[in-house]
Amino acid sequence: MIKKNLLSLALGTFAIGMTEFTMMGILPDIAKDLNIDIPSAGHLISLYALGVVIGSPILVLFTAKYSPRKVLIFLMLLFAVFNGLFAISPIYSVLLISRFMAGLPHGAFFGVGSVVAASFAEEGKKAQAIAIMVTGMTVANLIGVPLGTYVGHHFSWRYTYLLISLFGLLSMLSIYFWIPKMQPLTEVSKKSQLAYFKTKKAWVIIAIISIGTGGLFAWLSYIAPLMTEITKVSEDGIPFIMVLVGLGMIIGNLLGGKLADIITPQKTVIVCFIFMLLCLLVVYFTAHIPFMSYLMAFTTGIAGFSCSSPIQMLLIDSAKGSESMAAAGGQSSFNLGNTMGAFFGGLPITYGFAYNSPLLIGVAMVTIGICFSFYYLVLLKKTN
Repeated sequence: MIKKNLLSLALGTFAIGMTEFTMMGILPDIAKDLNIDIPSAGHLISLYALGVVIGSPILVLFTAKYSPRKVLIFLMLLFAVFNGLFAISPIYSVLLISRFMAGLPHGAFFGVGSVVAASFAEEGKKAQAIAIMVTGMTVANLIGVPLGTYVGHHFSWRYTYLLISLFGLLSMLSIYFWIPKMQPLTEVSKKSQLAYFKTKKAWVIIAIISIGTGGLFAWLSYIAPLMTEITKVSEDGIPFIMVLVGLGMIIGNLLGGKLADIITPQKTVIVCFIFMLLCLLVVYFTAHIPFMSYLMAFTTGIAGFSCSSPIQMLLIDSAKGSESMAAAGGQSSFNLGNTMGAFFGGLPITYGFAYNSPLLIGVAMVTIGICFSFYYLVLLKKTN
């Protein structure tokens, strides 16, 4: 049975996953409502990602001296307020600012939440506890994003973000009632926490995440045109494809957490990346076969999120005394991977190649991630 304290963290990651990924599905609705073009509306995606990258280390750094329970409550309050402001503001400039501000608590919540989740776990089950927290985000892809997209299409995108703000408030209340009072996670000074980023380990892990997981987004960012143009799936069939991907993500996240507790996070990351590499290759060569496309949407979803919890454990294990900072930095790297995967994956399409060509970019990025993962193992052996 899932503990209430882990459930409250999962509710937070559900809300965060919903606000991040629903935007892609309702972007045309927002553009039409505000009377702006799609690229201008796309700035709402970019600014959220920028908020994650900037907010992760800063908020963790300046809240380290407070109880993690208070920090998590503050972060979800911040999340709820600015998603609510985004929902009601009629002015484009305020929408941009509120979207940026809504992204600030994202990485810090994952950073502090990961360490808190691990602290609740029995010995040998820390990665599984983190996996339960991250499950909220995967469930968001399965249920929350389709729900938010439906509401945005048939009613108003503003209702979607009011709903997201409500989920943020529910998470804040559940944290207040279900997470016990705790001592600050670390008494290390701000300078000592930032010193983590002076280590070679930190930058190797950042490379693993930002480049390796970028391969996932080279596929995911262009999955709709891949399915409609190569597989010849109708547009009405895309939501079902995304449900398969979301279901795969849930299973992959839990499997990755279980495996990390058995064979170590370092080895699990390598195994998961190799699995992802194979999936991307299979999708590239079988995208024209409808049955295989449905099967691989589910399987690649498993591969894509199987590395999530092991990577969080990798970050925590590499940063004694600065665990929250490292875990939050991981979320910044993950969003950087999102940006890089979408950008580099789109280049071959821009130059006239087919819609399965981003998969080869994904293969290249995952391969680089695997190389850095093996290099990290070498660093561990040298330092131990």
